[in-house]
Amino acid sequence: MVLYFSKMSEHYELGKKGEQLAVDYLTKEGYKIEERNWRFQKAEIDIIASKQQTIISVEVKTRSSKDFGKPQDFVNSKKIKLMVLAMNEYVLMKNLDIEVRFDIIAIIKIKEEFDINHIKDAFLYF
Repeated sequence: MVLYFSKMSEHYELGKKGEQLAVDYLTKEGYKIEERNWRFQKAEIDIIASKQQTIISVEVKTRSSKDFGKPQDFVNSKKIKLMVLAMNEYVLMKNLDIEVRFDIIAIIKIKEEFDINHIKDAFLYF
């Protein structure tokens, strides 16, 4: 059992590290971070950012290898529906009249380095 919790802890830590890397990347690219881990009902949006006249829902997927596929391949239709629902609520709650975009930041850890792939308008490809 100790190994199970240890692996879960490693997975959680990798995910948190990935989210921080995504925030750092977005900030460097000129995005303003509006929210982190924003929740509505059963949905969670990892990062809500803005740039120019667009509000962006960002799903961060971090993996320790490519062995089981690309990180973005793990965003399924159920997750997409939940993110759209949550983002709709966020826009209504904040009374925003702004373009909405859905991005994925896919991060793969390669040894001690991290490869970051920012996929803009990601749901257009699903």
